[in-house]
Amino acid sequence: MFMRKVVSIPDRWRVFFTRTVTEISKLGVDSIPLVIVISLFIGAVITIQMKLNTTSPLMPAYSVGLATRDIVLLEFSNSILCLILAGKVGSNIASEIGTMRVTEQIDALEIMGVNSANYLVLPKVVGFILFMPVLVALCIGTSIAGGYLVALVTDIISVARYEYGIQAYFNEWYVWYGFIKSLFFAYIIATVSSYYGYYVKGGALQVGTASTNAVVSSSILILLMDVILTKILLQ
Repeated sequence: MFMRKVVSIPDRWRVFFTRTVTEISKLGVDSIPLVIVISLFIGAVITIQMKLNTTSPLMPAYSVGLATRDIVLLEFSNSILCLILAGKVGSNIASEIGTMRVTEQIDALEIMGVNSANYLVLPKVVGFILFMPVLVALCIGTSIAGGYLVALVTDIISVARYEYGIQAYFNEWYVWYGFIKSLFFAYIIATVSSYYGYYVKGGALQVGTASTNAVVSSSILILLMDVILTKILLQ
């Protein structure tokens, strides 16, 4: 019922596009530093862990780069990244809309005849979904760069072997698989967080509770959807 109010034709398209650009900047662009820092360190850690735990002489030397690439493409750049973003973006959306609810700003919009759910939520959903592939692509590149830095500044693995592993047996579908999953996850984060914020009742304490519930619910739904999409897309 909530999404039926959200997904409707905007009353003023110019306002909708303006708000969508603003949400892209606030939810997407502002998340870039977090994505870069986390991806860089996770890529480095994955490379170190793979090397330390694959010391068998039966395994080729390039397997570290190959495993790092596939882990990043299949899970980290979409599922794990979105779980992290659920904490940042989800709590931001829930607290912002929740504050507008308890301060009666949403009631004021309704009195003026504005579809408040469409006006407030749809730009967030569209903006976050549109920018999510950019964050995923950035995460992939930064994670692989983190592994490359490990090979460059340490003697754990040679740069040549790491580069060869990154390129070996490349499956283009894994990249598209990650992008497809991230779109579903972005939709979950934006809509679930908006729902908890929109229907909050009480004061500042309840806004905080709604933000927490939004993050928890989004994370659970992301994990559930991850299992479903993995079964559908990789069978």
